[in-house]
Amino acid sequence: MCNLYSVTKGQQAIREAARAMRDMAGNLPLLAGIFPDYAAPILRTAPDGVRELAKARWGMPSPAFALQGRKVDKGVTNIRNTASPHWRRWLGPANRCLVPFTAFSESAPGPSGRPEPVWFALADQPLGFFAGIWTGWTSTRKLAEGEITCDLFGFLTTEPNAEVAAIHPKAMPVILTEQAEIDRWLAAPWPEASRLQRKLPDGSLRVIGRGVTPEARTQMPLPEPRAQMALDV
Repeated sequence: MCNLYSVTKGQQAIREAARAMRDMAGNLPLLAGIFPDYAAPILRTAPDGVRELAKARWGMPSPAFALQGRKVDKGVTNIRNTASPHWRRWLGPANRCLVPFTAFSESAPGPSGRPEPVWFALADQPLGFFAGIWTGWTSTRKLAEGEITCDLFGFLTTEPNAEVAAIHPKAMPVILTEQAEIDRWLAAPWPEASRLQRKLPDGSLRVIGRGVTPEARTQMPLPEPRAQMALDV
């Protein structure tokens, strides 16, 4: 389950890779470490049919069972079971999005025995896209913040390929690398788009480092394990 990723390519590169015609993201900085519930770039099809770059907070609305006894909804970052009625309402083209990334991490024990991120990147290109879904939603994300309405996103996971399985044998993000895949994810009917929920071929990823980068540490604090809800459901 991926709970930390980075986007260190500028918004022009992101727009060009996704063929986005409109930029609603404002002045988008390079993001060395994106954690759950932080704002990050997504690409989606606007109601007028234009593909646009926007920002949303990472973590889709949680299923009812995950909110029992909780006063806040920190969100679901990773989505596996697309047959669930909770997710089916957002699987149409209007709610699908691309989540750009340059690297993502999975957790593994470090030298001290404590978990640390192991970073993966595509072996043959600098920028890729997770297959995501998004929605506008009203909820309480943090008690101090109160009830708010904002755009939220999460991305799909699937079984891991060889590189990820060596670190995290349960799941990896669904990654799109070709223009035809990007177009299909954003526009095709669900029976066709659903076939993209598959692992990358073995050899498509490489490990580029371990630990949280210094840039990420100065950008934002590491979240406490109980301060977030990062399910793979």
